[in-house]
Amino acid sequence: MAGQLEALGHPTRLALYRLLVRAGPDGTPVGRLQDALGIPASTLSHHLSKLVGQGLVTRERQATTLICRADFPAMNGLVGFLHDECCADACAPVAADGAA
Repeated sequence: MAGQLEALGHPTRLALYRLLVRAGPDGTPVGRLQDALGIPASTLSHHLSKLVGQGLVTRERQATTLICRADFPAMNGLVGFLHDECCADACAPVAADGAA
């Protein structure tokens, strides 16, 4: 989990991941990601590799096009971890008398 959070801590990777999540399960071609972010192909490849290495993104070749997708089960696991481990006290139900 720490590696995933570190990967998403970089502004370019977070923007890239946001684009992939918004693209949904069909994903998005690498060229479209590069155009949207306005970064060189080598920079995009570096950031994608980091996200793939942390299990947050998958890549699939379709003929001559490389399609990238957010790994939604991994994302849900990370969000679940944050909720369960980091928000446990703050998100605890409150009793009718205001006591936690």
